[in-house]
Amino acid sequence: MGIFSRTRDIIAANFNELLDQADDPAKMIRMIILEMEETLVEVRASAARTIADQKEMQRHTLKLEKLQADWGEKAQLALSKDREDLARAALMEKKKASDMLEQLNAEITVLDDALRAYEQDIAKLQHRLREARSRQSQIAARLESAENRIKLRSLMTSERVDEALARFDQLERRVDYAEGRADALKVGGDGPPSLADEIAALEGSDKIDAELEQMKRALGRGAGDNQET
Repeated sequence: MGIFSRTRDIIAANFNELLDQADDPAKMIRMIILEMEETLVEVRASAARTIADQKEMQRHTLKLEKLQADWGEKAQLALSKDREDLARAALMEKKKASDMLEQLNAEITVLDDALRAYEQDIAKLQHRLREARSRQSQIAARLESAENRIKLRSLMTSERVDEALARFDQLERRVDYAEGRADALKVGGDGPPSLADEIAALEGSDKIDAELEQMKRALGRGAGDNQET
């Protein structure tokens, strides 16, 4: 495939269609970027060769212009010496140089057009390459997100999660048991009660006396009746 046709194909390519038809979009976009990078290198190399050819042609045009002027001067010199035959021959050589110069200028014009085409193609390829690299970043991000979701869902449906939760339940039961033992040891301890414990006991005794008195009144018995009996 020629470089021009391949360049046109890449510029006209529809990335969306290529990625939709691909089994592996990430691999496809990498192949597209590689193809574009290689084509861009070739286009730049061709443009460099064209510039070199154009400069060489321009050097030849300067030589032909000088040659054309020299034959003109020789024709005038021959004619001034009444050598019309030599003047005619010199003019013929001048015409040959003029024809070659005209042809060379036409070729330089073709190269100018080719260089402008190269510049346009390079600009378009660079734009498409930036677009492809942007799509590559998007695809990579989407692929990473999808893989993370797959891992998360696989983890949530895994038996290991159930086992871990069951172990947490066992651990909580062990903690509850340990706390219960600590509370029991505190209640049944042989050490002297703390100030807070003694005050709490007094409060509890007052509540019991008040409740007992209330029950007596409900039965029609007051504190004095209890003393008489």
